[in-house]
Amino acid sequence: MVTDPIGDFIIRIKNAGNTKKASVSVPFSKMKLAVAELLSSKGFVGAIIKKGKNDVLKSLTVDLLYNRDGSPMVSGVKRISKPSRRLYANSKNLKAFHKGYGMSVLSTPKGIMADVDAKKDNLGGEVLFNIW
Repeated sequence: MVTDPIGDFIIRIKNAGNTKKASVSVPFSKMKLAVAELLSSKGFVGAIIKKGKNDVLKSLTVDLLYNRDGSPMVSGVKRISKPSRRLYANSKNLKAFHKGYGMSVLSTPKGIMADVDAKKDNLGGEVLFNIW
């Protein structure tokens, strides 16, 4: 049983990229779908496909992207807010991550957002993870 579904999701993406997989399949949840759509819009992953109609059999298939040299777009992730320790940040405390090449993903009152979008909208929230 997975106690941290978001942590499991981002680690699966990183590990599948390191093994040169074309896509990765994970159990479906609305939160994972929102995170996957954000990562897709920011260019870290490709297309997202929701499979299955039954709640038990629903899954999310995420296509992975690679650079021209064959390295994965997602080279690293770090879980910030964990089930045992929630960390929050306001818009003033959000800083550029990896000199602008990475991003922090936040859960805000307006949904899942990247750090640059949350700062632009003057929103804070729970910092879920960093990705680069």
